[in-house]
Amino acid sequence: MAEEKRQSAADAMKISILASGSTGNVTYIETPQHKVLVDAGLSGVRIERLMNSIGRTLKDVDSIFVSHEHSDHCKGVGVLARRYGMDVYANAKTWAAMAHKVGEIPVAQKHIFATDETLSLGDLDVESFGVSHDAADPQFYALHHNDRSLVVLTDTGYVSDYVAGTIQNADAYLVECNHDPEMLRMGPYPWSLKQRIIGDTGHLSNAEGANALMQVLGDRTKRIYLGHRSQHNNLRELAHGTVHDLLLAHDYAVDHDFQLYDTEPDKATELTIL
Repeated sequence: MAEEKRQSAADAMKISILASGSTGNVTYIETPQHKVLVDAGLSGVRIERLMNSIGRTLKDVDSIFVSHEHSDHCKGVGVLARRYGMDVYANAKTWAAMAHKVGEIPVAQKHIFATDETLSLGDLDVESFGVSHDAADPQFYALHHNDRSLVVLTDTGYVSDYVAGTIQNADAYLVECNHDPEMLRMGPYPWSLKQRIIGDTGHLSNAEGANALMQVLGDRTKRIYLGHRSQHNNLRELAHGTVHDLLLAHDYAVDHDFQLYDTEPDKATELTIL
């Protein structure tokens, strides 16, 4: 039995949300054959420190999947690609929009990954899907290994029926809980920015994140990470409590069938086997 457990762990998909928030976003995914990042929205030095905190190093990462060109998602892409020889995947419009932010990357490392496609990298399949955000052509990713899957879904004003159908019943979700509407309304942002955030190409509120989850949760789902929390318009306890209470009110067995986990902009979640 112990040998079976060791073999299972050795062949598992492992994940850590290295950073999630309005100041930077990086997610780490590991399979026996691949170590990849979804987004690299911090400096290379900060990402390396976060990797070291979970017992890993950027030297072993082979690929970065970029969701869109905003700096909190692509800030470190160029330096990591050049320093470590990582392959970088993004759709054509995102490549064009982030070119001046990431600098020169060797042509052999630049890959166009179109929306609504699936890329197979050995033991890792990466599925892209479009979202509604004020970027050139934003897309996020569902990552699959064996019979396990992680969905990364932040930076969207709403979740369409198509997206919900695409990402049904994953083992784990990183879902956006960006703001509390009342905190945003009373906060320091100018009215134009507030309108952007609450619009259809903005960000999901805590309640909207909960509603999105209720569209996709299934019996396989065991882990939900609450991400991209605004440092000005939200609180960890408020985001967690809102999602917890809404799911519970709709008869979801929170803390029984699945667990909610908070993410931070400067502290990685535990490296976890899915």
